[in-house]
Amino acid sequence: MKLWYQSLARETESTPYGAILKRVIDKCADPGTEVVLRGVHESAGIGVHYRFLEYHDTREVIYNAMRAEREGFDAFLIGNASDSGILAAREVTNIPVLALTETSLLVSCMMGASVGLITVSDKWTPRIMENVRRLGMESRVAGAEGLNTSPLELKKAMVDERLRDNVVADFMASAKRLLDKGAEVIIPAGGDVIVFLAEAGIYELERAPIVNGIVELVKMGELAARLRKYTGRFTSKRFGFSAPSGDYLERIRKFYGADVYPGV
Repeated sequence: MKLWYQSLARETESTPYGAILKRVIDKCADPGTEVVLRGVHESAGIGVHYRFLEYHDTREVIYNAMRAEREGFDAFLIGNASDSGILAAREVTNIPVLALTETSLLVSCMMGASVGLITVSDKWTPRIMENVRRLGMESRVAGAEGLNTSPLELKKAMVDERLRDNVVADFMASAKRLLDKGAEVIIPAGGDVIVFLAEAGIYELERAPIVNGIVELVKMGELAARLRKYTGRFTSKRFGFSAPSGDYLERIRKFYGADVYPGV
């Protein structure tokens, strides 16, 4: 089995974040599962906290999803809490497409009745709540808090253990407040924080699960790929994710390239 793990950091494969991320992924993947880690290369990859930056990154995500299908990958995993490109990627491919926040939220439904979300900043919280609303899960959210940090500080924490410890302590304090508000499951919504927690072996607080979205994403990617192999289907192609066909598809490929909508 081969999974494409798409980060939205620039050239993740050769960064300190990428090194930690690869350790987390390699540790949780089943024997026989190859997870290929890829960052973005055509844009700055300096954070989707701002919609302009997300706009530029998303195009590459979608094209990489098509590339993953053409190259024989069994599933495409979007490893960013924005879930950027997930809907278009599901439309243009036939392989399973999963994303970090969506997977975390759906898995949390099997763990508890209410969730607390911890984002990497107050700026990021409204964007994560958009994903919550897209899934119709507002009623399950006990609260959401942003950490007292920034994208730049998180990058520094990749190589500074003192800063990393401060981020984890900030996270745990936020998690405790959310438990006090009634959360039964805690979801960290940001890849940097998630790898810090995985490295520290933190998966629970006061008997409440702390969802590690990277671990859950890889394991659910494996499951989705196996389901498709066994049943021959995964993503619905009836309405919302249906692909063009016939003369219309031919016109699209003449304009956008013969490689779009692989497998149609």
